Amino acid sequence: MATLTTNEVTVTADSAYQDQYSEPVRNQFVFSYRIQVRNVSGRPVQLLARRWTVISGTGERKQVEGEGVVGQQPIIQPGQTYEYTSWVQFETAVGAMEGSYIMAREDRRGREQLFEVEVPRFVHVAPEVLN
Repeated sequence: MATLTTNEVTVTADSAYQDQYSEPVRNQFVFSYRIQVRNVSGRPVQLLARRWTVISGTGERKQVEGEGVVGQQPIIQPGQTYEYTSWVQFETAVGAMEGSYIMAREDRRGREQLFEVEVPRFVHVAPEVLN
C-alpha cells in the first residue's frame, strides 16, 4: 500500500493479484487496484481527469490519460473519501503505476481553481515472484 498527500488531498493505492484472470504461461498477469481519494481540505474538490504512467517489469512505460475515473468525475466533500477499483494487465509478473489527478476547487473568490494531486507509485507483484 502507498499513501501520499498533495494539495490537501490524500491518495492511497493498493494492488491485488487476480489469479482467476491471469495466465502466466501466456505472460498475462492481471491485477486489480483500489484507490482511495480523501479530501483533507476545508472545501469540496472535484476529480476531473487522470494521468497514469504504467511501468512493466521490463521498464517499458505506457502513458494513460482520460477524463475522471471509472466513468465518474466525483465531487469529494471536506473530510470525505471517494474509493474506486480498477484493473491493469502486464506481460510481466511485476509492474508499477504512478500518476496524478487534475482536480478543481473554488478559490476564496468563488472562481474555479485547477490543481494537481499526485498518485504515489505502487507496485503489482504476482505471488509466484514472492515464492
